[in-house]
Formats: sequence, C-alpha cells, structure tokens
Amino acid sequence: MDVQEYAIIVAGGKGTRMKSQTPKQFLELDGLPVLVHTIEAFYRYSEAIKVILVLPADDIITWESLCVAYNYNRQVVLTVGGDTRFQSVKNGLEKIEGDTGLVAIHDGVRPLVSQDIVGASFRLAAVHGSAVAAVRLKESIRKTDQDTTIAVDRSDYRLIQTPQSFDLAVVKKAYQIKEEPSLTDDASVVERSGHAISLFEGSYSNIKITTPEDMVVAEALLKAYK
Repeated sequence: MDVQEYAIIVAGGKGTRMKSQTPKQFLELDGLPVLVHTIEAFYRYSEAIKVILVLPADDIITWESLCVAYNYNRQVVLTVGGDTRFQSVKNGLEKIEGDTGLVAIHDGVRPLVSQDIVGASFRLAAVHGSAVAAVRLKESIRKTDQDTTIAVDRSDYRLIQTPQSFDLAVVKKAYQIKEEPSLTDDASVVERSGHAISLFEGSYSNIKITTPEDMVVAEALLKAYK
C-alpha cells in the first residue's frame, strides 16, 4: 500500500524587505504568482499529493482573487496561520487526519524546488523519519561579537532550506511541545522533541525569495529551466 504524501506550504511573508505593498508570495514571477509556482512544483512531483496552504487570515481573500484572475483551479486545503511559523505549521498539521503518512513542510516563497528534491525528501523521511534539505557554504565565514572576529571552518556548517520532510507521527508529536523563540524551523522543533535530524543535499537554485534581487535571480532561473 502506498503511503500518502502531504505538503504543508507556509506563506506568511509581508514583503517588508521586498519593499512592496504586496506580500512576496503574491508577486508575479514569470507570468504567475510566486505561490502558484511553489504549489505546482509539488504537483509536478505527484498529482496524488495533498497540499495544505497556510495563509494569514487577511491574505485568504487575496489568494482567492488571484486564483480567479489566473484561472488557477487546484483544490488545495486552506487554513489560517498563526502569529508565528510554529503556530502556522501546527495549524497545517491539524488539517491532516490521523498520523500515518509523510509530510513535506515548505516555504511558500521557494518556488524553484525541483521534483528531485521533493522526491528525495520523501524517500529519506520514510527511512529516517526526517529529511531536511541543506547546502554547503560557498564562502568563508567568521564568528563575531562586538569586539573581535574569528575564522571558523565553513565545512562544519550547512545552510538549511525547505522542504523539511517527516514521518507524520514524528512531526505531529513534535508539535505538541511548548513553543520557544529558539525553534526557528521544523527541524529544530522535531530535534527538540528528541528525534534526530537527517540532512540531504539541497540545491543552490532552491532560493528563498526575500529581496528584489531574489526575484531577478528566480526569473532568470525559471527561464533557463524551460
């Protein structure tokens, strides 16, 4: 029997660093809203996947209007996010009945995630219970305080991306712990609950759109991949 796969797409950005009145997940990228590109990345991986879209309450009407404007008819499950990412992911998990299956948790503003990355995350999560995309640092880094800096070995560090995929029972149990500011992503929540985190090789093209420069890069990458 095939295991059901889910994707929780969290899209709560406000576009502050984008210097735009429009939340970055709704900006047009190569003819479609960023968020549509992100959702479609998961459906390209599998038409059988079940997508839960987590949005701030004020953004739901915007999303529905965009679906009409772009004639976008995917039947995703909509739910309202919380004040923090922790609360938003927890709300998304509550939309999944039972605790059997695999779930990928992904940033709504990472529209260039590939089918290969999504597939790898599910395969590894099925084996290890967790699978978190990460890439090696390209540049030298230094640790700093107010007075001094010191060089550190970049090979000891990884940049963490999404998807972060998990066995559903593992991640649902993890999100019962108390929320703390140090829990900045899903991996840190699952790790705090006592489950080991497994990393796998992500992709430098799997960028998170945060600034205007990111939109330029994302547009170029999308056109290059066509």
